[in-house]
Amino acid sequence: MGQIVINNQSQNLAKRMYFIDNLRVFLIMFVVAHHVGQAYGPTGGEWPIFNDTRSAILGPFFPVNAAFFMGLFFLISGYFLPGAYDRKGIRIFLKERLMRLGIPLLFLGLLVFGPFVYMGYVSEGGQLSFLPFYFGVYLGKLQIEWAHMWFVAHLLVYAIGYALFRLVKNRRNPKKGEKALSIPGSGIILALTLGLALSTAVIRIWFPIDRWVRLFFLIPSEIAHLPQYFCLFILGIVAYRRDWFRRLPTRTGYLWFWIGLSAALLRYFYGYTVGSLLPPITASGGFNWRSLIWSTWEAFICVGLCVGLIVLFREKINKQGKLMSILSSCAYSVYIIHVLVVVAFQFSLAQVSLPPFSKFVLVTAVSIPTCFFLSYLLKKLPFTKNIL
Repeated sequence: MGQIVINNQSQNLAKRMYFIDNLRVFLIMFVVAHHVGQAYGPTGGEWPIFNDTRSAILGPFFPVNAAFFMGLFFLISGYFLPGAYDRKGIRIFLKERLMRLGIPLLFLGLLVFGPFVYMGYVSEGGQLSFLPFYFGVYLGKLQIEWAHMWFVAHLLVYAIGYALFRLVKNRRNPKKGEKALSIPGSGIILALTLGLALSTAVIRIWFPIDRWVRLFFLIPSEIAHLPQYFCLFILGIVAYRRDWFRRLPTRTGYLWFWIGLSAALLRYFYGYTVGSLLPPITASGGFNWRSLIWSTWEAFICVGLCVGLIVLFREKINKQGKLMSILSSCAYSVYIIHVLVVVAFQFSLAQVSLPPFSKFVLVTAVSIPTCFFLSYLLKKLPFTKNIL
């Protein structure tokens, strides 16, 4: 078990972690592809447009993605939170978080998605004009549509919660001595995986996958994945203090990468072969063996790929040229705008006679560079400097 003290850590963390920037670019491309697939694959989620036929090839794509990529975003987000608080203090920290997370959240939720929801309301026979609907129902009854911005809403709540925690903690224990900080071995990672599997399986007795509820009447949450998101966010905070992203042994990282990748590929194999002949392995609510198996299976995909991809990128993709630097700087803004771009391309192909998988490939190939290009232009605007 390697050892390090806190005072040495700040110097180690000073170097830019290019491998995390590059990993975020990879992940945001996955997010775009995932949402492109919503229109063309057998997914249980809601989406503004669906193709008349669906591609069975995309079947395993959704559960495998959902098993790890948003959890990895939460892990990375948690990792960079303590350093930002340490450097800026609570006032500047909260001000920047409110600007960077709150402004895009409110802009899309109030000014963009509101009119879209109204158009859907009218198409279903709604009688109210826009302003009575907007102020009386959309805002008045808190039926605000956040869509993919649920992630940003969660990050904002977590950041505020972390700031309050630090404020109370610093008052109670303002001076904390140095601690020897160890690196988790595979045994600890395995225990984490099994604990995550068990907690997820228990939650899914009452909250199956794809059931969304509004926490505090406002924040959309898929409770079935909430243990994963919250656990990885907290682990990200701990990992920062212990410099785990840099210090985790390469051998351990590669081992868990192969565990996660194997579990993911096994899910693809199952979906393409015997999956149609056997009961579905999913978490559809209630206490049953299928939910327990998928929750465990998913936990191994999640932890394996979260640990493994960080180490893989650290060892193999830890440099940046000019292009990758631009792409990494645009990753957050791509997340904000990508759904609008994707849906626009999906509607443009709605009447085109192509197989659904061909549409998926085409829209993905066009949407990813378009999102990055538009994000690059948006970041050039003077009023977006501190937001995007």
